[in-house]
Amino acid sequence: MPDKVRLGFIGAGWWATSNHVPILAARDDVELAGVCRLGAEELEQVRSRFGFGYATEDYRELLENCELDGVVVASPHPLHHEHAMAALDAGLHVMCEKPMTTRAAHARQLVEKANAGDRHLLVPYGWHYKRFVQRAKARMDEGVVGEIEYVLCHMASPIRTLLSGQEFDVDQDSGSSESALFGPDVSTWADPVKAEGGYGHAQISHSSGMLFWLTGLRARSVFALMSGPGAEVELYDAMTVRFENGSVGSISGAGTVPVSQGFQVDLRIFGDSGVLLLDCERARMEILGHDGNTESMDLDPEEGAYDCSGPPANFVDLISGATDVNSAPGEAAMRGVEVLDAAYRSAESGREEPV
Repeated sequence: MPDKVRLGFIGAGWWATSNHVPILAARDDVELAGVCRLGAEELEQVRSRFGFGYATEDYRELLENCELDGVVVASPHPLHHEHAMAALDAGLHVMCEKPMTTRAAHARQLVEKANAGDRHLLVPYGWHYKRFVQRAKARMDEGVVGEIEYVLCHMASPIRTLLSGQEFDVDQDSGSSESALFGPDVSTWADPVKAEGGYGHAQISHSSGMLFWLTGLRARSVFALMSGPGAEVELYDAMTVRFENGSVGSISGAGTVPVSQGFQVDLRIFGDSGVLLLDCERARMEILGHDGNTESMDLDPEEGAYDCSGPPANFVDLISGATDVNSAPGEAAMRGVEVLDAAYRSAESGREEPV
């Protein structure tokens, strides 16, 4: 392994250049080796601002012409599978933006490919790196709630304008202090063809990824209702899920929180030994045991505010060998994609759909 982890980017738009690239550029153990994005002028802006050694509009050229250890895939949602698979085929580690893919079969292929090649596959779920969420994960791994019987997973976000194809204020929803080089391409969020979905792919990919990471559950079937008043993609999702262990649960989302407010992420996991209550909006982690014992963390109300510095750091540390713990693994993301794939099919068919 060279002294520096050599990274390439496939996709360098709004979120990549306001979060991932600046975070990685600030590390002295990272080399920004190459970048790919469409638009010659925009590509040169990214190259010159962050000092990438190589720049191209063709991701194949990036993979062929750059000496890389890992690739960050931050292209539009429907392209994630193609780009991440190409990087894995080249023997590289991959951090792929959420949703990891828009199709369950594609997500399974990426996980299988990464496992077969002993490559790290990480999806940048920022909340996973909060100390109270890490504590919840540790306690769930210890079996604190016992056999899981029911789960509730809810998320809501201030992105109605984005999903409705209107002008979007990046300062309201960046989660990063870095000045944005570009605004979001609204069509990749609000166009049902380009986005292949709405709030589910855009945001429930976060909360469902957390649910499956915490619990180890896997869905068997999904019944879903969706609506999108004033938009061409859905703003609201209501899903009923059957899991392989026999438990059931609800996964819901709303893209219409007022822009003056923050994200809502609320998970409640009910087992035969107790209940885990995890709330990012109000920074709560509590465990209520059926034996009368309780556990809670003393948290500042702002500790749940979204931050996505953890995943890029984790990705570099995995590649360098500084850690072997992936806190946002592709396996959890894959299980979230399985739910969303079935949910979109169910909303269309009006039936419960198998995963």
